Amino acid sequence: MRSAELAMLVRMGASDVWRHSLRSLLTMLGMVFGVGSVVAMLAVGEGASRQSLDAIRKMGSRNIIVTSVKPPESGMEGVQRTAILDNHGLFYLDEVRIRETIPGIRRTVPARFMKKNAIYGALQVELRVVGTTAAWFDAIKRPVLAGRVLTEEDGDRASSVCVLTESGARKLLAGRSTIGQDIRISSATFTVVGIIRNEQSSAGVQMPDSEADAYIPMKAGLERFGSVEMKRSSGSFTASKVELGQIIVEMEDDDDVKPASRALEALLTTFHKRRDWRIDVPLALLEEASATKRRFNAVLGSIAAISLLVGGIGIMNIMLASVTERTREIGIRRAIGARRSHIVAQFLVETCVLSIGGGVLGLAVGVALPLIVTHFSGIPTCIRPYSLLLAFGISAAIGIVFGLYPASRASRLDPVEALRHV
Repeated sequence: MRSAELAMLVRMGASDVWRHSLRSLLTMLGMVFGVGSVVAMLAVGEGASRQSLDAIRKMGSRNIIVTSVKPPESGMEGVQRTAILDNHGLFYLDEVRIRETIPGIRRTVPARFMKKNAIYGALQVELRVVGTTAAWFDAIKRPVLAGRVLTEEDGDRASSVCVLTESGARKLLAGRSTIGQDIRISSATFTVVGIIRNEQSSAGVQMPDSEADAYIPMKAGLERFGSVEMKRSSGSFTASKVELGQIIVEMEDDDDVKPASRALEALLTTFHKRRDWRIDVPLALLEEASATKRRFNAVLGSIAAISLLVGGIGIMNIMLASVTERTREIGIRRAIGARRSHIVAQFLVETCVLSIGGGVLGLAVGVALPLIVTHFSGIPTCIRPYSLLLAFGISAAIGIVFGLYPASRASRLDPVEALRHV
């Protein structure tokens, strides 16, 4: 078919669609909502999964996070406890064993968590104090909003300095000038030298800065607060000793992470009588989340594609009605020399005008909906180019597929019988 003939068919198809503009618009609505829902649902799913994946990546793909957990109590239910020392969790010796036993380790980063009251002026706030080393800020990247982070010199000197998380600084300092301020944590005074951004917990892994935290050198924490925390209730008290709340094990290579996590589990099982620790592997979580994301997008796309199918059925229905309405026109065209291929092409062009026109409008709706969702609800969305191409390509394909039968039926009409049609 020559380009001139094709251009004429396109003009004829567009003219017929425009002649029945209301009917054509209602027919295209199925494609509009189908394409729009495909793009919007994939954008919402992509935004949510990307947020989760980014949070896991920030934990470090080469990191293994070992966390102290309180084991379930046995035989103590219903018994009033007085002056009980509960010694559980990770020990300083565990870090040494891990570093000297497991090959491929780049560094280990210890962290100890303590709940302490912080006082600044007349304001008092409970903070989680994290005793750690300067290496923590290299192992887990966090944006520095002001000042600096802890240094090796701070650790060696057991300096009375601290780094606050963003939420901790807001609660305690309440918008005042932060860097250089002295705050009182329990019975010790610390100087604020920096502020870092909070990161929320993800995939069940509690990050050390997922709340209002104050980071201090490990040695300073031991010298000022000791290693035992006591809790009083109803005249009795319990003393809890947890030497380390967390050990971050950073490997040299991604391929070493999973074997090292298995070796870690065997090592800790050997030296701990109780299951008072938990191992989290961000790389495994990342792989699992990526697989879940692919399945989630496939399900969302399949559900939204049903709307496209319904739109295609609507197009077929209206084209079959159009064939019946234009039977005499088809007979006249065949009588003056039009071939069956010309009739097929004419109706296919009209179908494609409906489906592609609906697809274009649907893309506009699909792009607008995620922006509206993000603006009013704050839910992150992400429109990927492949989702636009996929939705538009499916709409065009549906137009051709569902237009073939009406076009074929029109081309098979007997010219003589078609001319007799009133």
